[in-house]
Amino acid sequence: MSAMNRCRFLHAVLFAFVALAALACAGQTVLYEKASAYSTIVVTEDENGLRTLRFGRSGARQSVVKPGDPDHLELPYARVAFVGLALCEEPRRILVVGLGGGTLPMFLHKHYPHAAIDAVDIDPDVVHVAKQFFGFREDDRMRAHVDDGRQFIEKLRRPYDVIFLDAYGSDSLPPHLTTQEFLRAVRRAVKPGGAVVSNIWGRGSNPLYDSMVRTYQEVFDELFILDVRGAGNMILLALPRKQPLSRDELMQLARKVSAAKRWRFDLGDLVNYGFLHARAKNQDGRVLRDGDLAQPR
Repeated sequence: MSAMNRCRFLHAVLFAFVALAALACAGQTVLYEKASAYSTIVVTEDENGLRTLRFGRSGARQSVVKPGDPDHLELPYARVAFVGLALCEEPRRILVVGLGGGTLPMFLHKHYPHAAIDAVDIDPDVVHVAKQFFGFREDDRMRAHVDDGRQFIEKLRRPYDVIFLDAYGSDSLPPHLTTQEFLRAVRRAVKPGGAVVSNIWGRGSNPLYDSMVRTYQEVFDELFILDVRGAGNMILLALPRKQPLSRDELMQLARKVSAAKRWRFDLGDLVNYGFLHARAKNQDGRVLRDGDLAQPR
């Protein structure tokens, strides 16, 4: 081994040791760690029994689940994402792109037991971990699919009432899931009275934030943006129709959903915190297209 390679090896070992020590100091026990074809999957559990999925030991939390309690939504973005349910009728068909630990589909499965739910993830190891460590279970109403989210959507024959796009990481942004061509396929995959909900990262960690917003504006007829309190996430609510709503109007619609379902949180309060009706085209971004994918941004 050359001196340079030895140095790189020792650096990697040191980094892994520091990351492990940090988890230990935070009261986290590593239950599972595996390098998959797409990332290093790490599952930890804390002293309160909360299980966390990360991609890399120092990666951001992708999912946090309290086994046996699908109503427990530890990450703030998950609660805000469900505001999208206020923008469609009682959903009968739901698509979640980006399974993670299965937080979103498990919550939806409990509260919409008659809905058909498809959860898609490109990494088969993520699906395995969701089942083994996070309580995700398939049945005749909820299915997991190992596939690229874009390919799955482009092959669809039946539209969905609501689509959740939850595959955008803080340090791993699949570029082919950001383009105008992809979002046009998403629009075709959602019913005219439905909604598309996207969990993306804000400007602080996502250099494409403004361009992603601009691209959504080009494809959809309405776009609402919700800031997530205490996190770097931004929730985009995109509609394939004109339905202008004020903050108060969306707050009332959202509050009706959480009250009817008797959730532990008030969706109306989450709208009230950070609401933007993105009418004006974002001038700080540009429309992202497939033809730009091979070019540096």
